Order: sequence, then structure tokens, then C-alpha cells
Amino acid sequence: MLRESVRTTADLLAYLQLPSGSADVEPTFPVRVPAPYLSRIRPGDTADPLLLQVLPQMRERDAMPGYVTDALDEGNALRAPGLLQKYNGRCLLITTPACAVHCRYCFRRHFPYEEHGPANHDQALSLIAADTSLEEVILSGGDPLVADDRTLERLLQRLDAIPHIRRIRIHTRLPVVIPERVTGAFLDTLRTLQARTVLVVHVNHANELDAATQRAFACLAGAGATLLNQAVLLQGVNDDVEALANLCEGLFEQGVLPYYLHMPDRVTGTHHFDVPQEKAAALMAALHARLPGYLVPQLVREIPGDRGKRPIYWATEGAEAL
Repeated sequence: MLRESVRTTADLLAYLQLPSGSADVEPTFPVRVPAPYLSRIRPGDTADPLLLQVLPQMRERDAMPGYVTDALDEGNALRAPGLLQKYNGRCLLITTPACAVHCRYCFRRHFPYEEHGPANHDQALSLIAADTSLEEVILSGGDPLVADDRTLERLLQRLDAIPHIRRIRIHTRLPVVIPERVTGAFLDTLRTLQARTVLVVHVNHANELDAATQRAFACLAGAGATLLNQAVLLQGVNDDVEALANLCEGLFEQGVLPYYLHMPDRVTGTHHFDVPQEKAAALMAALHARLPGYLVPQLVREIPGDRGKRPIYWATEGAEAL
């Protein structure tokens, strides 16, 4: 499915019967859309919320003040090639540079993956094993589940053998964009782990969920994984109360708890997704008035140098305007 993904703007437009319009036919950040995700996009609809996440637009070429290639200053968070630490007690391992889908708002679209690939895992794992202050390891990328089952098994078992690692967190979009990636072999590996496994998926719109994602999530939960969702608040995709409420309810129906709603990172080429913070706060107030508290994700922004994600607080005033 990865090999057969749509890899050009022209093919994406042709498959969905769309005019070229403002699409970028030669984007510097390449196109990749696998078939299961592509099948959920409405043909002929230029405003489809899933399409907007994957279609390159000419606006990505605009140079905008305040938008930079490393918006989260990850270069200064590196402890070793492929190993980042921003917060106390946990670190992040770049498991693989590849993703199954190329999201146009990606905060690592300019990341120098050639310097931080799997070849550096031995050094990173040695550092993790030597630092007893670390209790949690986050597998990120790219997308960790792009790696094959055997590679993941070896990596997870090595982490699980480190006595002070209590939790292994896997950040992945693959159970959504290619649900078939949740294989029996991967599930068997999860069942063997002594550390608690937290699987954080990334769904921005309820239309990304279907029967196949529900089966994948059920299998992951059955293997002992705690399922959370991180979404990004994106202009034109989910920046209204109805879309956010449907997302939160749809996730919970499939066994996934809404966790974070991120403000978009100010990464070069992504300015057209930005949502004003005042609107975001009003949206959260309206969402809180509509849903039970456990279905309302925490609205956050990542600020370089902070010791955790920065919550964006809101008051009920302003929700009436939506």
C-alpha cells in the first residue's frame, strides 16, 4: 500500500476528479496519500477536509514572517542523533524518517532526517539505558509503524528491557491511514511488553474514521494499548464546533480518548492552516458547553523551552458568538 500510494499532485487531482486550481504540481514537500485514506475523500469536492490535509497548494511557497523551518527549536533538544529531550522524565526517539501520508501542515516537513535515522539507535538506546531519570520513551518520526514488524519488535523489546522505562508511547497515523498495518505480529509484540504502552493516533476530522479504523483500534486495545488522540486545529478542516464535536464523539465511539488539540506550529509553508488563538479559545468554550468533560481535549501550543505543552485557557464568554 505504501508503494502504491498516490505520489504526485496530478495523480491526486485526477483520481478525485478535481481541477488544478491553486494546487502546486511541483511541491518541494512531496505528495504521499495511501489508498485507504484516499478512499475517504469525496471526489469533486475541493473543500473536503481530508483533501485539504494532503493537497499541496501554491500558498505553501509564500514566505511569511514568523514562520520558520524549525518552529519548535528541535535542533537544540537533541541529546544524540535521533534522540530528542524537551521535557523531564521522557525522551523522543526518531524511529524512522518515513510517513505513510504527507500532511501539508507537518511540523517536521523540514527536519534533517538524513542525520537522525535508525542507524543511530544503538547510541540513543545506550543513552536512554544510562539515564535513570527517564521513565517514558516516545517513538516518533516519521511514523514508527512504517518500520516492519521485526524491526519494531527488536526496538520495543530493547526498550522494554531497560528497568527504569515504565511507559513506551508510540505516535502514529498508520492505524488511520492504513488500518491494515495493525498486524497480528505487531499485536503479539505489544502483548509481550512489561512497560505500559500508550498509542497516540492522529485524527483531525471524523471523516477519517470508518469500520476499518474501528477494527484496528479494537485490536490495539485488546493487546493492552491505551489509545489517545492528538489533533491539530486547522483552518478549513476542523475549525468549527460541529466538526470538533463530531471528531471527539467519533473517536470515543471507536475506543480512543481525545487528548490534545494542538494549535498549528508556525512552520514554513503552513501559514494557511493557522487559526487565531482567540477563535480557538472560543471554540473550546463552545465544545465544553456541548460535550461531557472527558470528551474535550486540552487545547495547547508547544513553545520552545517550555517544560511541557502550554495550555490555552478559555472562558465561557465568547462561545455564544460561534
